[in-house]
Amino acid sequence: MIIDFNSMDVVTIDNFKGGLKQIRTQMFFDGVNRIMHGTLEAGASIGEHTHEINSEVIFILSGKGTIIEDGEAKPIVAGQCTYCPKGHRHSLVNSSSEDLDFYCVVANQ
Repeated sequence: MIIDFNSMDVVTIDNFKGGLKQIRTQMFFDGVNRIMHGTLEAGASIGEHTHEINSEVIFILSGKGTIIEDGEAKPIVAGQCTYCPKGHRHSLVNSSSEDLDFYCVVANQ
């Protein structure tokens, strides 16, 4: 299956998961798993949340920011990815002055 983000509308969500500012996103959801292309503007974040029933992988396409994994902050840059297993919590913060562009996959196990 090819998922064509080029043909999807961009949706803007305020305070995603309780985060700051806005996320611009395109989402594919098949009823079980979610694949998302997202952009956080400077100073924006995805709020801290726990993956109770699924896991998530975030791959940074461009920009840099901070990933907070179970309360521990770590820098993350383009070309890196982070994995949040089921039962853990995380947040993504754009701590730079440029957009932070990423893909993520939320997979039920």
